[in-house]
Amino acid sequence: MKKIFILILTTFSLTQVFAQQSPLTLSGYIETYYTYDFNKPSNNQRPGFIYSHNRHNEINLNLAFIKANYQTEQLRANLALALGTYMTANYTAEPDVMKNAYEANAGVKLSKTANLWLDAGVFSSHIGFESAISKDCWVLTRNIVSENTPYFETGAKLSYATDDQKFSATLLYLNGWQRIKRADGQSKPAGGLQLNFKASDKITLNYSNYLGYEGTNALRTQRFYHNLYGVFQLSNQFGITAGIDYGTQQVTRGSSEKKEVLAPVIIARYAFSPTWALAGRYEYYKDKQAMIVTGINPDGFKVNGYSLNIDYSPFKQALLRLEGKVYQGDNQFIRNNSPVDYNASITTSLAISF
Repeated sequence: MKKIFILILTTFSLTQVFAQQSPLTLSGYIETYYTYDFNKPSNNQRPGFIYSHNRHNEINLNLAFIKANYQTEQLRANLALALGTYMTANYTAEPDVMKNAYEANAGVKLSKTANLWLDAGVFSSHIGFESAISKDCWVLTRNIVSENTPYFETGAKLSYATDDQKFSATLLYLNGWQRIKRADGQSKPAGGLQLNFKASDKITLNYSNYLGYEGTNALRTQRFYHNLYGVFQLSNQFGITAGIDYGTQQVTRGSSEKKEVLAPVIIARYAFSPTWALAGRYEYYKDKQAMIVTGINPDGFKVNGYSLNIDYSPFKQALLRLEGKVYQGDNQFIRNNSPVDYNASITTSLAISF
């Protein structure tokens, strides 16, 4: 009996050592949700500027993926295949074989002494503080500006980080604004820059931009977009994230006249305990000339948003959330086939990561 016990302990120890030394790790994520939209859309589809948690009055899958990560001192790679209503809404323009490519990239370290990497493929966007993985965000659903900037990008990026990881810079060459396949008739690439500074353990500041073209070569117009945000963890329990986006795009090719988008957002979060947290968000989005969001009001898209959610995490890998949200904008929404000023909704979700 003693020999068997020793053998079990030895086998367990060897397994742990192998797991720690293996450069390959597997992980997964699944998030189910239910949303009730009080404007009761007849097709069960939420307003067109919403791409996550966008189905009304049905239990559905927002995002689920399996991911393989390979990491050594000189090489790294990620491959994640996904499905869900998030994928359906955001990958409609992609070829069939790529509609499930949540992430697919490879990178090589260019220096033996510095944190200088070159990565290429499909990767998460460099714009904004929210991602498609709701569990990693302070509020259950995404804000309007996160929904209408890229969730993912395709191209190559050159990134550098200091040894203490307090400052990082990334230069990007991209196929376009949330594109895997470059748009037909468009030959111009896009690019971007990201600067991230961790002033302390409690303060993070970030600036990102994007420069590219929209439309076919004959009619293309230049888009220049800026994103600035800060994360301030004022105490172990209380934090604030604040950001502002500003973008411009030519009205017509060669024109000096510009369309504009302005979008500030602020989120406050308080953690009562390791298992319970409360978060609230205010956001404003203004796009008068349909640069990104096309509203039903001929005077343009101008909306205020308010949301409040409570989180319960019974253990680290699970998160149960409930959020109430109200959008307010003059005749920006539809109820019973007529324009109305408000859109209210309740969303609940269960997210599991492993």
